[in-house]
Amino acid sequence: MKLEVLNIQGASTGKSIDLPDEVFGFEPNKHAVWLAVKAYLANQRQGTHKSKERSELSGSTRKLVRQKGTGGARKGDIKSPILRGGARVFGPKPRDYSQKLNKKHKRLARKSALSSKAASGSVIVLEDFSFDAPQTKAYLDILNSLNLANEKSLLVTTDHEKNVYLSCRNLKKAVVTRAQDLNTYDILHANTLILSEAAVEKIVSNI
Repeated sequence: MKLEVLNIQGASTGKSIDLPDEVFGFEPNKHAVWLAVKAYLANQRQGTHKSKERSELSGSTRKLVRQKGTGGARKGDIKSPILRGGARVFGPKPRDYSQKLNKKHKRLARKSALSSKAASGSVIVLEDFSFDAPQTKAYLDILNSLNLANEKSLLVTTDHEKNVYLSCRNLKKAVVTRAQDLNTYDILHANTLILSEAAVEKIVSNI
């Protein structure tokens, strides 16, 4: 697949770049994509939730009412789960939600996501650029020239472009990431994938 390279004004530079079929023309594997997204979202969870159980609450262990004859439910001490302010039965405890995914599955999922974006015409190749200083308006002008200001976009750069990253940080629908940090969830979450010219080669080599 060949795509023309655009400049930051949204105009053609007269150059084109070849997107390898083994990465961008791959037959998507939906199950691999599902596994990768599920693992990514699970790995974002902190798992620090905690509620106190009966043995962890402070309070008297005196029996509140007699066992029988009251017409109500039997109650033990003030920490009983059936009372307001009492303990919680089988409450959440800190746990690790992380899921492991094999490298081959991750590669397959990334290729499937990239191929899906390419097939739908949602991939743009932009010539390499950088900013001398962080400026949100400058990055917004680029998105406006590409008609992407109101859409979720993901810009993939070769290395960490600090000024470019800081320029898009205040834009709700814009994300910037390095080619080596590209993951399946970010690809699918964006409506349009913007690849810098040099990032294409690095994406292919990483996959």
